[in-house]
Amino acid sequence: MPTSYAELYFPVLLQVIVAMAVAGGMMGASYVLGKRLRNPVKDSPYECGMIPVGDARERFSVKFYLVAMIFILFDVEIVFLYPWAVVYGDLKLFGFVEMLVFVGLVLCGFFYMWKKGVLDWSQWMECRKVREPASRWEQKDAA
Repeated sequence: MPTSYAELYFPVLLQVIVAMAVAGGMMGASYVLGKRLRNPVKDSPYECGMIPVGDARERFSVKFYLVAMIFILFDVEIVFLYPWAVVYGDLKLFGFVEMLVFVGLVLCGFFYMWKKGVLDWSQWMECRKVREPASRWEQKDAA
């Protein structure tokens, strides 16, 4: 059993040192062993086979932010559900009722987003198909 803070935190310090050594070793090995060939194809941004068009600072649809908020909503729910599940036996009926209220509130948020159409991407995707530029493969076939 550790008796001092130094003994208690030594494994953590050792793990941080090993992680930094492994990361530095990998970066050093890629620098020493990697090829340094420059060409226009390598230097162009990769966008899932699409030719980059327009400015990188274009405005995004609000739907992207709504999906991010949905992710955060359910991520926070899991963060609260896991510790609750660990101590569920000690909480008994009170803990069960509290979690029912919490899950009910989360479901209210989910149904609100569902009614607002945040989860319906079909209309948005149909509008996007008209404005979306052709992929590199489609442009080569057309030429």
